Amino acid sequence: MEKTTSTTGERYIETIGRRKTSSARVRMTPATKTTFLFNDKELEVYFPTKELQSIIHDALTTSKIAAKFKITAVLKGGGIHSQAEAFRHGVARALNEYDIQLRGLLKKAGFLKRDPRAKERRKFGLKKARKAPQWSKR
Repeated sequence: MEKTTSTTGERYIETIGRRKTSSARVRMTPATKTTFLFNDKELEVYFPTKELQSIIHDALTTSKIAAKFKITAVLKGGGIHSQAEAFRHGVARALNEYDIQLRGLLKKAGFLKRDPRAKERRKFGLKKARKAPQWSKR
């Protein structure tokens, strides 16, 4: 997306990250220290486990950027893990817009690519996507 100005006059970068059925609308604003806000909740409340919190911090730690940001996100759909990965995708896109020099690092880490893997749909006549009912010759 584009760098825009909010109603309060602050400049921010807004991007969208996706994974499976989750989508994350990420808004990055320069600030004095890095803070996260997910659907109006703090990081520790929305993503309680260390694994999910490390996914959240991945794009920022990989880029080794000195700048600090206030990052807010509106997360929808999917599960909590999928939402964390969608957020990482959105932050990586925002960092790429902030500084094009980071593109190589983020691309090498695989954060700029939308992960296309999703659950396959169930087909008629089958029990699951590929599992067929038991077959007997007689």
